[in-house]
Amino acid sequence: MNIIEWLFNPWVIIFVVVSVVAGNIAALKYSAKVKLDYLDKRKSDLDKLNELSRDKAKNEATTDTQEQKTADKTKAD
Repeated sequence: MNIIEWLFNPWVIIFVVVSVVAGNIAALKYSAKVKLDYLDKRKSDLDKLNELSRDKAKNEATTDTQEQKTADKTKAD
């Protein structure tokens, strides 16, 4: 059996095709994880910004409440 007959054997062709498909799937899985890691980081940055916004709103509300109490005390005196 010479090399040409061996290369065109259906089992060899099937093995090569399955190997290429499996390799492509593995590469896609790896690249998808890389993209997801980036998106997860981006999402956490957005969460941090939302948290900072909430903290700022709370601080403004606290400041407004303190100013109202001070104004009420001044009016009462």
